[in-house]
Parts: sequence; C-alpha cells; structure tokens
Amino acid sequence: MKLALHWQILIALILAVVMGTWSGVEGSIFGVHWLAVYTFIGTLFLNALKMIVVPLVMSAIITGIANIGDSGGFGRLGGKTLGYYVMTSFIAIIIGLTMVNLIQPGVSDNPAPQLVNDASVSAAVEGKSAGDVIEVFLRMIPTNIVDAAAQGQMLGLIFFSLLFGFFMTKIQGEGAQTLKNFWQGVFDVMMLMTSLIMKFAPIGVFGLVAASVAKTGFEQFDNLALFFVTVAGALLIHFAVVMPLILRFIGGVKNPWLHYQAMLPALLTAFSTSSSSATLPVTMNALEHRAGVSNRVSSFVLPLGATVNMDGTALYECVAAIFIAQLFGVPLDLGTQLLIVLIALTTSIGVAGIPSASLVAISIILVAVGLPAEAIGLLLVVDRILDMMRTTVNVFSDSVGAVVIAKLEGEQHVLVTKHF
Repeated sequence: MKLALHWQILIALILAVVMGTWSGVEGSIFGVHWLAVYTFIGTLFLNALKMIVVPLVMSAIITGIANIGDSGGFGRLGGKTLGYYVMTSFIAIIIGLTMVNLIQPGVSDNPAPQLVNDASVSAAVEGKSAGDVIEVFLRMIPTNIVDAAAQGQMLGLIFFSLLFGFFMTKIQGEGAQTLKNFWQGVFDVMMLMTSLIMKFAPIGVFGLVAASVAKTGFEQFDNLALFFVTVAGALLIHFAVVMPLILRFIGGVKNPWLHYQAMLPALLTAFSTSSSSATLPVTMNALEHRAGVSNRVSSFVLPLGATVNMDGTALYECVAAIFIAQLFGVPLDLGTQLLIVLIALTTSIGVAGIPSASLVAISIILVAVGLPAEAIGLLLVVDRILDMMRTTVNVFSDSVGAVVIAKLEGEQHVLVTKHF
C-alpha cells in the first residue's frame, strides 16, 4: 500500500531534523560533508520548481481566460463570478498582510537563517524594490516578454497572459482553435510535470530542512510557531467573519450559518485531502442537494473556482513572503508589499488544485522581490496543517460564491432548511 504524500513529507521532515541535528555543519561521509549533500538535494528540488513556473502560470491563465470566453462566461454570470473571485481574494490578502505586519512573526533576536546562497538578501531586495506604487504598475508592461520570462518578472508575464487569453477569445476560425489546443496542451503537460515534481517533494523537503537545521539548529522554530498562529488566525478571520458577512449583505442570506452546515461534507473532505480539485464532486453535491443551488450556477462557478479562486492560498503566499523578509531583517516598503499583493492575487490563479502546489506560487513571489527561494524549506515544517486549512478556506469561498451568485440571479430555494 502506497503511503500518502503528506505522510511521506512528514517522515522526511522528521528524518531531516534528526540528520541535520546529528551531522551539523562539520559532519561528513567518505570525505563529503553532509551539508553539501543536503544542499545538493534541496537545490535540485528548487530548480525543478523554478523550471516549471513560467510555462505553468502562463498556460494556466491563458487557458482559464479562454475557457471562460468559450462558455459565454464574459456575460452576466461570468462577470459576477470573476468579480466575486477578485474581491474575496483581495480581501483575504489584505487580512494576511495586516496580520503579518501587526504580529511580525519573523522578527526576533535570532540571527538570520543561513541558506544555500549566502549573498546579501537586503541588497537583492533593494535591487528589486518596487520603489513606489507607480513603479509597480510600470512593471506590469514588460518591454520584452522573453526577457521578462528570463528575468523572472512574473507580474509582466501574468499581465501579458491575461491579455493574450482575453484576445484569444476575440478571434475566430482555425487559428483560434489551434491556439486554444496549443495552450491547453501546454497546460496539460505542465500539470503532469508538476505532479511528477511533487512526487519528489519528500526528498526535496528532506534536503532543504536538513540543511537549515544543520546550519541554524532550532533557532527559527519559535518564529515558525508564531508564523503558524498568524496564518491560522488570518484564515479563521476570512472563514468565520468575512464569508458570513458576504453571505448576509451581498447574498442576502438571513442565516449564513446554515451554509456552514450545508457544506460540512465538502469542508471535511477538503481538510482531509488538501485538494480543491479532488473535493469538487463533493462540493457540487453539497451545494445542489444541501444548499439548493441550481446546477446551472454550480456547474459554472465551482469548476472555475477550483482553478482560479484560491483565497486561502493567496493569503498564505502573502504572509509567507513577508515572514521570510522579516526573518532576514529586510524591511519591505509600501511599493514592494503592493507588488507582493498583486503577484499573490494573480499567481493564485495558476496554482494547481493539488496538495502543496502553492510551493510553486510562493517561489514566484520570493524570486520576484529578491528573497531566497531556499527559505521555502523553513515553511515546510508547518506547511502540512496550514495546507489543509487553506484548502478548506478555498473550497468554502467557492461555495459561498455559488450561493451569492445564485441569489443575485434570483434563485429562491437557496439555503432553506428543508434542503438539509
């Protein structure tokens, strides 16, 4: 019987802590330092993640926008759906941004972690600093899209992909179908490559965490505990405060808590699987048979939401990036934090609905603002439970969107007691 991925990662974490503590910086085998072995393994895994970033994000955004256009989604229903997704993801990111700046989980008297690349993190961030709000928006339009891809300027690539996908829906004939088939093929291949790389996640996690423990011991674990509390608290606010307010005041649902009861099977499935895609059938069933949403709305809103609406993931990406900056003692100005917000908002569209796929999106943000991608290894210590939490928030936000849109479309039998 094959061991589930999350158990493999947990075992890898335990082994990494044991080996990193035992070997330290000086330990060696046959003349080779253990630290060099850990670093080699971790770097290979990070390189694999970075390798798929550009094609995965571009193909996901382009095919997502094109599919909305093909289904007539740029009409009334599509406009409401996309408006809801952008609104809730933005609110989630702002909650995370506020919490991480108030609590400052990465600020401590401990020295900054020593990672694979010991170049000055402050200098790297300074070199990529957004400077001010205007500069952030200038970055959205690259002068050379190929150079932007080579330099990892993801904001420009994302903007280009959104435009390309939109205008792909405006052309007709054989050329339109050829383009759609091409980008869909690229996306399908990139999803397979992502799944393959994630199979090696336990080995990569071992290398990253073992190297971190060998260099810094347990100095960062207090910060990680506070980081866990920060993310969990922000997710709870979005889940238990923002969502019912949206149901009540935008959807007109008199008793929002009925929706929590209706969606309980989907929420439990999301929490246990950490996969919004795997939970999709359960979510649709709960929405239609327990919440009373029509198939017309649920069959459009939910599959789209499982692809592009990732409130919990966007929140987590934002908190994680700023937490890592705090760990390294790097102050982030308003422009750089706005850059993180924009990239978190847009990259959450391209995150695959599978466990721990947000590692790819986090690496995009870290590279974009000049922070070391190797720091992902620190987050993996607490990532598994947070992954379960943010997936639950993702799925619940999709379901709330379906209810709100159904109510705005005039459906009268949504969330009445007789459905459950």
